[in-house]
Amino acid sequence: MLLTSSSIMISFIISLILIMLCSVISKKAKNNREKMTPFECGFDPKSSSRMPFSIQFFMIAIIFLIFDVEIVILMPTIKIMQMTKMKSWFIVTSTFLIILIVGLYHEWKNGILEWSD
Repeated sequence: MLLTSSSIMISFIISLILIMLCSVISKKAKNNREKMTPFECGFDPKSSSRMPFSIQFFMIAIIFLIFDVEIVILMPTIKIMQMTKMKSWFIVTSTFLIILIVGLYHEWKNGILEWSD
């Protein structure tokens, strides 16, 4: 019991020392103008480097990732079809595909898939 409590205390003290050391080393000047400006080969930028990002593009990228992962989940069903009963495989795969189609329909109805200005 003494060994575990002392090792816990030692690890806690070492962690605290490392946290304090990292916070001291990583202190940065908050208002350092040179580090906050964008760098374009030593010249001032012609336009703002903080251009607004299209949320529509972000939403389509997220939807693509979600459906891409779901397709990867569907891939092993072909191999599983050989090892299970056809009826149970059909029910599980059909249910999964119906959920995907309903999700796609929901996104389409809400206008997420339409590219707007």
